[in-house]
Amino acid sequence: MASTLLIIIITFFIFSAAATAVDFSYPAVFNFGDSNSDSGNLVAGMADQLEPPNGQTYFQKPSGRFCDGRLIIDFLMDAMELPLLNPYLESIAAPIFKRGCNFAAAGATTLPATANSVCPFSFKIQVAQFLRFKAKAVDILTKSRKYDKYLPAQDYFAKALYMLDIGQNDLAGAFYSKTFDQVLASIPIILSALEDGIQKLYDEGARNLWIHNTGPLGCLPQNIAKFGGDPSKLDDLGCVAYHNQASKLFNLQLHALCKKLQGQYQDANVTYVDIYTIKSNLLANYSRYGFEQALMACCGYGGPPLNYDARIPCGETKVLNGSSVTAKGCNDTTEYISWDGIHYTDAANQYVASQILTGKYSDPPFADKMPFLLNLKFSSF
Repeated sequence: MASTLLIIIITFFIFSAAATAVDFSYPAVFNFGDSNSDSGNLVAGMADQLEPPNGQTYFQKPSGRFCDGRLIIDFLMDAMELPLLNPYLESIAAPIFKRGCNFAAAGATTLPATANSVCPFSFKIQVAQFLRFKAKAVDILTKSRKYDKYLPAQDYFAKALYMLDIGQNDLAGAFYSKTFDQVLASIPIILSALEDGIQKLYDEGARNLWIHNTGPLGCLPQNIAKFGGDPSKLDDLGCVAYHNQASKLFNLQLHALCKKLQGQYQDANVTYVDIYTIKSNLLANYSRYGFEQALMACCGYGGPPLNYDARIPCGETKVLNGSSVTAKGCNDTTEYISWDGIHYTDAANQYVASQILTGKYSDPPFADKMPFLLNLKFSSF
């Protein structure tokens, strides 16, 4: 049991307003992305349904997240002492958006969706949704104070943190129809679409931008199952080499874009966050951090080494070869990095968030901005 092996101390920093790049004193957060940070938009927007055991670890039921519990953004919101973000498309239970809104949707791409896309809510659509959200909120609050507790104050939009985590699906999807060289050639096009959206956010007053790079795609069980049949295509960790090379090139060019924006937006804070290095370190040293499985899905079908079958999503039952089979969850999710072959577990997301908050994996780095440890939170794995 991983819980008997290691206690990871997760250090959450609450940064003072004196910090140049990040102060973590934001009144609200607006998030854009894909399933890595979707808290329920795809499920609500497409009238879809996630089955148990999704959500079992933290919410005790499916929460709209493709995870057994919390996502990286949930831990970051907690670190900022802000409530978890409600999805923009959720209309039930009178969602409160006072401290921000989540526009991320599982399956979303940076480039416009196509007829074959899993999700219609591309980055451009998410930005358009934000523009509508802002316009409606300002209009409503200008006319009445009745909805103050539900909507962000007008000045929150300029002071808010704008988080972006998107691009993974553009790359991963491209490998199904393009050669490796064609995938690499598409990266500038993807980043151009990202830049266009960021420009729109900036024009609407966004001044604090937090941009995640993409993780090692080649280490997702989904991609290993599909593209890793030839051992010569795998790296030392057992991950698909081409996918990771594409991720690295994407991140290199994304980093360059962030540097460009840092120079272009003199009155803004643009922070680049190196998720790839954090996740690669976790996968390479998983046992050191209390995990027992690096590349096998917790919730899946097929057994070792990957426990992943693309035909049967987590929690679903299908008939294969005349037999009814179910993609079931594992006994202890804290032993696994991969939840369902595509997404990380609550425990792995918690580790990633803890590393983000050290400030060492950001440009500009912010570890030296706050010499004081104001708050310690512990998590036993």
